[in-house]
Amino acid sequence: MSIFEIIEKDGAGRIGRLKTAHGIVETPTVMPVINPNINLIKPSEMREFGAEMLITNSYIIYSHEDLREKALSLGVHGLLDFDGPVMTDSGSFQLSVYGDIRVSNSEIIDFQMKIKTDIGVPLDVPTPPDVSYEVAEKELELTNERIAEARRIVPKYSDFIKSSESCQMLLAGPVQGSLYDDLRVKSGNFVRELGCDVFPIGAVVPLMSNYRYSDLVDVIVSSKKGLGPSVPVHLFGAGHPMMFALAVSLGCDLFDSAAYALYAKNDRYITVNGTYPLDRLKHLPCSCPICMQNTADSIRKSENKEELLSRHNLYVTFEEIRRIKQAISEGRLLELVELRCHSHPRMLDALYALKKHGAWMEKYDTATKSTFLDCGTFSSHRPEVIRFRNRLERFTVSGTSIIRSGKTSIDRNFDNLFSFKPPFGAYPSELDGNYPFNAEVSLNQDEDVIETAISNTIHLIKQNPDAEFTFVKSKQLRFIPECFFNELSEICKIIDKVEQDTVNEFENNI
Repeated sequence: MSIFEIIEKDGAGRIGRLKTAHGIVETPTVMPVINPNINLIKPSEMREFGAEMLITNSYIIYSHEDLREKALSLGVHGLLDFDGPVMTDSGSFQLSVYGDIRVSNSEIIDFQMKIKTDIGVPLDVPTPPDVSYEVAEKELELTNERIAEARRIVPKYSDFIKSSESCQMLLAGPVQGSLYDDLRVKSGNFVRELGCDVFPIGAVVPLMSNYRYSDLVDVIVSSKKGLGPSVPVHLFGAGHPMMFALAVSLGCDLFDSAAYALYAKNDRYITVNGTYPLDRLKHLPCSCPICMQNTADSIRKSENKEELLSRHNLYVTFEEIRRIKQAISEGRLLELVELRCHSHPRMLDALYALKKHGAWMEKYDTATKSTFLDCGTFSSHRPEVIRFRNRLERFTVSGTSIIRSGKTSIDRNFDNLFSFKPPFGAYPSELDGNYPFNAEVSLNQDEDVIETAISNTIHLIKQNPDAEFTFVKSKQLRFIPECFFNELSEICKIIDKVEQDTVNEFENNI
């Protein structure tokens, strides 16, 4: 029996259902981080914002005697006063900051089981970016040893569902390996084959803190290649809504956010397009309850400023999650990704990095969706375009063929009619109006998009050497520079413009 069921898909993203001992969680979702020592917003209030699941730190609980005793007595759910699923981290973050902590891997696993957490995490070693390969490989070996030890301690899901008396904790298998693709793949393979239940991609906070979103894309994709397409993936430490759509499109299902509180503590106001210092805000660009009941000035002067900002930040965070789910349902997730990536130059770097992973994403993308919206930067590398290119060999053409961007008066003189539309290129006109050729495209195209369309058209023509092709350069295609027609002109006839005298001359020569 699987703990994770995929309901809808778009790109490599999906809507899923994660089964835990305290209920089913719909993903993608965010787990607000709860510090047991500091609660500006009570855990019991988190459902108000849309939270279905929380995450807290078992090491902090373990290290404080009063918290530890209460958790052992009431369980972590009783400690937090939250009846939904709770995930607990092991202290790996503290390990990365302080270099050492006063607990062993087996001790923290045993403690998480005793406090009846829903998802427990071994004490993995979070290897930072830019270390040597040797260091990353050595630390990955230690992480894998600890995960294997935890797997021996924690009963597997298939075992505990048979008995309500056994431990019902799901085991997280963190994926490490720094920036080395092969180590991330190796790590993903290891934890998947070991039979872990939830799969956090670890040690990515330094990448996000330093706006290294291009590297983040590569880390997620290489981790996913090892993990495969069907397991629940948690992107550890990802809490800013600006990058949720990007991460979801790559197959991440769970996020944990301390950003809502940390940013509020520093007077920072979160939006999906970035973060604003509160003292620079004259207007509140949001319709959440906090922003509708306050002004920027009243929040600045409030004694509860930090709590008000925390609440706003949570509302914005979960609003974006709902927007992403709707985009997946509509088949428009990649359009949302492009929109978000244009909100910051370093996010745009991530979109360019995404281009080289288009073929990987195509394997998991659905074959039919709603209207294809061409947004420019990523269009020629989207799964739909790659899939079309791969299937050009299926078109067998003989006789005479015309390629044009719209109907012409000379269509009747040809055996086959092809439409031309970037970023696809030429395709049988019978497919007009069908996905993805129902694309809404700009009248001005990037050279990358034009190059893909012309390249696909040339490929189609060369695949059918016995056919005779004519390409019509209509006014709708005036955005295409002349240089792109050089190779095309060597393998087919080109009509420069569709004016009556040109048409008449052409018809007279048939």
